[in-house]
Amino acid sequence: MKRIIFVVAIMLAVAALGAAPAQSQVGNAPWCAVMSMDVGAVYWDCQYYRFEDCVPNVLAGNRGFCNPNPRWEPKADVPKTRPKRR
Repeated sequence: MKRIIFVVAIMLAVAALGAAPAQSQVGNAPWCAVMSMDVGAVYWDCQYYRFEDCVPNVLAGNRGFCNPNPRWEPKADVPKTRPKRR
């Protein structure tokens, strides 16, 4: 019985250490809207490809600011610029 408990404990430890860390931000784009949720708590909404797309979200009543995404890694399929509107 002790051996089974020991094996289960080892399996749980391996599963816990192998799990991916929780994401503290949403999305993977070059710009983030960093919003204050509570005292000392911020929320990173990183789904904006241009600074101009981020600003309306912050100005819409969410207390915060736009910041470059510190974890953004450009990929080949991610557009660097959007085509200009006519």
